[in-house]
Amino acid sequence: MKFNLLTPNLQQKLSFLNRAVSSKNQLPVLQNILIETQDQTIKLSSTDLEIGIEETCPAKIEEPGKITVPARLFTELVSSLADETITMQTKESKLEVVTKRTKSVFQTVSSDEFPRLYEVKGEKLATLSGKDVKREFSSVIFSASQDTTRPALSGVLVRKESQGFLLVATDGYRLSLRHYKVTDSTSGESVSFIIPARVFKELLAMKEEEADINMYVSKEQNQVLFEQGNTVLIGRLIEAEFPNYEKIIPSDFSVSVSFDREELLKAVKICSVFARDSANIIKLSLVKDHITVSSGSSAVGENSVEVEAELSGEENEIAFNSRYLLDVLGNVEEKEMVFDMIGPLNPGVFKVKNDESFLHLIMPIRVQG
Repeated sequence: MKFNLLTPNLQQKLSFLNRAVSSKNQLPVLQNILIETQDQTIKLSSTDLEIGIEETCPAKIEEPGKITVPARLFTELVSSLADETITMQTKESKLEVVTKRTKSVFQTVSSDEFPRLYEVKGEKLATLSGKDVKREFSSVIFSASQDTTRPALSGVLVRKESQGFLLVATDGYRLSLRHYKVTDSTSGESVSFIIPARVFKELLAMKEEEADINMYVSKEQNQVLFEQGNTVLIGRLIEAEFPNYEKIIPSDFSVSVSFDREELLKAVKICSVFARDSANIIKLSLVKDHITVSSGSSAVGENSVEVEAELSGEENEIAFNSRYLLDVLGNVEEKEMVFDMIGPLNPGVFKVKNDESFLHLIMPIRVQG
């Protein structure tokens, strides 16, 4: 194998590829990146068996071939090189990386040991707008559980609808739901599957924010694949039953209050300082023209902040974990929001004002007095 390419073209690919490099030692080749020639490009691949990333990069191919190199070491070297042409070639079981003034030699592992990322792309479900994905998906994926012992809760339920998708994530204490519309969606039967939240987090890290993203699902391979430009992200679907989330969403409310999202976010941040010594509990008191956000503990003191708001219904109060409030207020971009509740022991629901496509539910905390 021998090829030439420009350093900047390779540098910008490697940082994203490293997000799929395994940090575990059970299979040494997973700590490597696969490099293979393909027409007038090189294809770079990484995987930790949960997700896989594939990048293509323009190059001048002199001799075809493929090999794997240690990911971290290779990335460190390439990132330190000047903007110039690199020549890479294999000699026996080594890879030489040569520039005008430098020469580096890497020990390699045979490409035969590197797992294949996917056999087929699968059925194309939709084309997603790159600039909309961050806003739409960020408001859902943070609600997925970090605990993988309940696999379904560590993923996002994706259900195909006539005009797009329904996205739902929950960790048992909170739930995010978003109807995501797409202009290019294939027709056909309604399908649903669970995608690991981590796959969506990596999707949001893909660099070309404006470029469209093609989404494919292969039920036979149990994989989802996102393709944006020269980047492919592959994830394994979660085989589990998603909980019946619909039964916990209240259908009617006795209190509704509208507010400025950024103002409430600032208030919760201020009160979270005092909430740290009281199990992160923050109380929301809903009155005629404002919300009083408060927290405190006997050890450190207390504080409260008033936020302008418009109340419809009875005055009431409810308490939540401050982290859950910070998450929802920090991951929604819209300016005006609405909070609906029934009572202090019932789930509270956050919505975007005049927008039925989003809903976020949080279970309350019972407080004394």
